Amino acid sequence: GQKRPFEKLQEALAKYKLEDRQDNHAGRPLQGMFCGGWIGYFSYELGRYIEKLPENAVDDVGTPLIRLCFYDRFIAFDHIEKSHWLIALQLPGDVEDVEGKLDTLERLLAESQKVRVPRPAPADLDNIDFAQIRCNMDKDYYLRTVEKIRRYIYDGEVYQINFSQRFECDYAALPIRLFHWQNHYNPSGHAAYIDGGSFHIVSASPEMFITIADGAVRTKPIKGTRPRITEPVETTSRARQINAENFNELLASEKEQAELNMIVDLERNDVARICKPGTRTVVQPRTIETYPTVFHAVATVAGKLREEITFCDVLKAMFPGGSITGAPKIRSMEIIDETEPTARGPYTGSIGYIGIDGNVCLNIAIRTIIIAGRKAFAQAGGGIVADSDPQAEWQETITKARALIAGINSVQRVADSVEL
Repeated sequence: GQKRPFEKLQEALAKYKLEDRQDNHAGRPLQGMFCGGWIGYFSYELGRYIEKLPENAVDDVGTPLIRLCFYDRFIAFDHIEKSHWLIALQLPGDVEDVEGKLDTLERLLAESQKVRVPRPAPADLDNIDFAQIRCNMDKDYYLRTVEKIRRYIYDGEVYQINFSQRFECDYAALPIRLFHWQNHYNPSGHAAYIDGGSFHIVSASPEMFITIADGAVRTKPIKGTRPRITEPVETTSRARQINAENFNELLASEKEQAELNMIVDLERNDVARICKPGTRTVVQPRTIETYPTVFHAVATVAGKLREEITFCDVLKAMFPGGSITGAPKIRSMEIIDETEPTARGPYTGSIGYIGIDGNVCLNIAIRTIIIAGRKAFAQAGGGIVADSDPQAEWQETITKARALIAGINSVQRVADSVEL
């Protein structure tokens, strides 16, 4: 059913609508939380069904274009307050009542307490032999392609391109172990885990793509990252000094400030297509946010949706995110298809939920690993601009990939890893 994905998506979303929301529990109300609905992902290639784009990149992994599952019962965890809720929906035509659904959740929760999760092995970033890791392009091709993209920029066809390469490793551990590893060593505000049966997705994304709440849409692109030290380094004062230097370097970077400004302009145009006149705004200009292991340069664009706008309309106007295409978006995507030999699939698509109450939260699926056919695929890229240095850009993708591959290797070193 990929010939008309948006028609099928609209039909699926219209099947369930929230008629009556009752928060029948003591404690915090569910306002602002996921209250049931669809969870899944949209592949980067969904963009081909929004604009007429070439299809030269080979899809050699074969994950579905879209995968969404409807959840009428689930357990919600608050990792800050160390609390949880059992949540169930009563749907029209349900044979099972809410109490029965909650009983099922109680049983699953009790069973989960018996599962032993092995302590994740620490990352070994220094002993990764990239010569033993398969890649969808060699270094020479990467360097030549960056020069080619720079010529496109000098010719005035684009301002920047997000160009990526994909790394492939053998993988024989349980995929959920890799998700546990990421949560332990690389916690992220927009992390996700998708069990697709024949494939799995482990995402440690820090980037929010779209949120919709109370009729307002927001997008929060990231352009610019620096490491943040959390482990002791010589002395605490030395760690603070290094972090301050990295923070200030990112803050002062004219290159990354220009990159973010380009993407903010792109997102402002996308948001304006679906929002009420006069409501589109940059609610947060460029700022540096602090996360457990990194500093990110981010900005936030928002607007009030027009009454007739549906979620599919929002997706058609904004997908995929400008931070992982380039600007202008359509020409950037044409060049990405021309230069990247393999389809991106879920990578740089979006993972998240569409609630039956109309609330939406989707990430940008970066720092994301796809596991399929006893292989793990980790992709990394960066923004190419007019003054990009090809060697430095290549090294940046290696640095990003190194963190992902370290997790893949560490999980497989655990003694009780098992074959799929």
